[in-house]
Amino acid sequence: MEVERGLRRAACHSSRSAGRRFPEASDPFRTAYQRDRDRVIHSSAFRRLQYKTQVFINHEGDHYRTRLTHTLEVAQIARTIARILRLNEDLTEAVALAHDLGHTPFGHAGEEVLDRLMRNHGGFEHNIQSFRIVDELERAYPDFPGLNLTRESRYGIIAHSSRAGFVPEDLQGLGPPSLEAQVADIADEIAYSAHDMEDGLSSGLIGVSDLEEAALFRRHWPGSFEKGQHYGRVKVRTLLRRVIGDLVVALVEETERRIQESGIEETTRSPAEAHERRLPLIELPARQDTELRELKTVLHERLYRHPRVAETTEAETRRLPDLFRHYLETPEDLPAHFEQRIGTSSRERVVCDYIAGMTDRFATWDYQRRYG
Repeated sequence: MEVERGLRRAACHSSRSAGRRFPEASDPFRTAYQRDRDRVIHSSAFRRLQYKTQVFINHEGDHYRTRLTHTLEVAQIARTIARILRLNEDLTEAVALAHDLGHTPFGHAGEEVLDRLMRNHGGFEHNIQSFRIVDELERAYPDFPGLNLTRESRYGIIAHSSRAGFVPEDLQGLGPPSLEAQVADIADEIAYSAHDMEDGLSSGLIGVSDLEEAALFRRHWPGSFEKGQHYGRVKVRTLLRRVIGDLVVALVEETERRIQESGIEETTRSPAEAHERRLPLIELPARQDTELRELKTVLHERLYRHPRVAETTEAETRRLPDLFRHYLETPEDLPAHFEQRIGTSSRERVVCDYIAGMTDRFATWDYQRRYG
């Protein structure tokens, strides 16, 4: 299609897509990857991200990021990188928007609880759950389960998982994920590191003295503005822009260098061949990679493990085991379309799917109506 002119050979071209699990007629106006992106945006799982925790529980403040705003920021950064690198923006955006659909209520703390509860039943990981949502759990079409995304979008979502061994048969043997999926993956790292840093500073739970251990912070912290310390919010936003800009520029330059050295552009005769010869090329240079890891370590130790964050999430996630036991013992309380899946899936997995899909506030309400 004309809209895809100008893409580099190693990019994924929707006209050469490997297709969908269930054949569908093409759209007269949108490419296959545009349809993938739009299906994710219109899914109920995407809407629920509005009330799911990023770092701070939803009720702790209106200005902290939620899982939805984090996802939108990931998509924006990923789309920018894809455009500069002449990759397929639509595929990149589809993967970025879907990457956190499987997150539990109460953030990673909720994920750890569900993984523990499912220890003898296959475990739980939000990345795998994101894939299961788009492939199976969403109910939007009469002719197939899930969203019936293209194989490229599906593989980009499941490749985000760190847990080996869960790759559907039709996606096995594909090698590294597409360059577009690699962009979405690293955009996620850039986004949550920079934005969690901003939320941590805004909350007062971490300060300059905590973050000075990280070189990225030291290099980009604007110091004192002439107009006084009451410009603190502007200082933090300035820091955020500088950190993201530094990482994105370094990533683009390093990736262009790697693509040229790989010879993938010169030796590839067609987009289809480039698709089969994908390489892990989307990388930060050594300096920025080290600095980003350093910043993530500081955030993990000083923010994610902060007593207030830990106390709040522990108090909230304490409800989940009780809800899990309740629905195991009383499956008739599940929504009908979940209860009907028992038999084709284990009762534990069905209950886990239901609880994982809850928002923070629904999990709290559901617990209170059952236990007071």
